[in-house]
Amino acid sequence: MSGFDDMDVDTIWMDGEFVDWDDAQIHVLTHGLHYGSGVFEGVRCYDTEQGPAIFRWDEHLDRFYDSAKPYDMDIEFSREELTDATHELIERQNLQSCYIRPIAFYGYNTLGVSPQDCPTRVAIACWPWGTYLGEDALENGVDVMVSSWRKHASSQIPTNAKTTGLYVNSMLAGEEARRNGYVEAIVLNKEGNVAEGPGENLFLVRDDAIYTPGLAESILDGITRQTVIELAEEAGYEVHEESAISRGELYTADELFFTGSAAEVTPIKTVDDVTIGAGERGPITEELQSRFFEVVERRTDDHDEWFTYI
Repeated sequence: MSGFDDMDVDTIWMDGEFVDWDDAQIHVLTHGLHYGSGVFEGVRCYDTEQGPAIFRWDEHLDRFYDSAKPYDMDIEFSREELTDATHELIERQNLQSCYIRPIAFYGYNTLGVSPQDCPTRVAIACWPWGTYLGEDALENGVDVMVSSWRKHASSQIPTNAKTTGLYVNSMLAGEEARRNGYVEAIVLNKEGNVAEGPGENLFLVRDDAIYTPGLAESILDGITRQTVIELAEEAGYEVHEESAISRGELYTADELFFTGSAAEVTPIKTVDDVTIGAGERGPITEELQSRFFEVVERRTDDHDEWFTYI
């Protein structure tokens, strides 16, 4: 269990069965390994005052099945089966909070580009996972750079599908940033407008209004993005959720922050060594971040519909 040796996880659900972690294996000629033909989700289960609860599971399942459609991938397991498997997986490993990774991919049969003779494999894993971009990132923010790599356009590959192979683009951008001493990257689309981070959506604050790139900007429609938009509107903020944001606007923003299931709500303190605002977590970012954690930790009784309790 390389990389997981210090975690108390030992089971994976795979194609309808619970198997030992080390036995969850695939053939080296699996179609998804060679061509990136898989779809996946990243979901958090929070340790709440009402017990472990999966955040926005239904919305993640919606996107999981929708992501499979452009690839003619038939996920033979029902929503109820995947939900039951996930619940049992969390209970078997006695996890109070965890990251959940459902994945479906074309398996082993033939190795032509066409997957028509390949079976669809489905697996779910859960493990403890803390702050994605570093322990102090939520409070102090992160330093990022604009990547030289561009985000692929939706006319080339469906950007609204969460596809395994597409994350090569994210990996290249993120590793470029880290090689240059930054924590994360920002990726522009083919028009040169801001798209997103390698695994996060991006929000910009200017004059107390909130802007985020629209779906036409080649972004993934993030579920945490949707959550923050709703929470911001409830708080009375004007939210422009179909924005086109230029690179230059990043440097003059009052505040910037990332959102994502892994990143949650993470402030950005510099872009390309340019200080954003006061160079620390801004007041609107802090308010929305606090509100987000208040909701996901169930320290408030609103938005109960967003939670699936274990």
